[in-house]
Amino acid sequence: MLVDTFWAVARQLRALSRDALAPLGISPSQSRALAILRRHGPMRLGSLSEHLRIAPRSATEVVDALQRLGLLVRDADPQDRRATVVSLTAEGQALSAKIKHAQRSQAKEFFNALSEDEQRRLVETLGKLVR
Repeated sequence: MLVDTFWAVARQLRALSRDALAPLGISPSQSRALAILRRHGPMRLGSLSEHLRIAPRSATEVVDALQRLGLLVRDADPQDRRATVVSLTAEGQALSAKIKHAQRSQAKEFFNALSEDEQRRLVETLGKLVR
């Protein structure tokens, strides 16, 4: 029962996230790539695929789409000119921040079904699992 309820909440949060992304024309995997690059800065495609936990070929498809949208660029790695580094453009940075704000707003609204005390206890409880 606990596991079923946990996954039901996770599904609802993913659906809210997709709803927040839909008007922006960005897929969940593209959004995650933008967030990783925003947090960690420029990186090789292989590192990005590891962060995304997807195959390098799939990461290439995500990067290709984001590059077509003008949200990231590929440059030669200064440490190894044979390798490529991807980084966000100014537009990519701005969109990533907008996505983060939209997703947090929707999640906040979702969790407002709980009292402040229930939210605090949930944070504490989930924090134990994360640690």
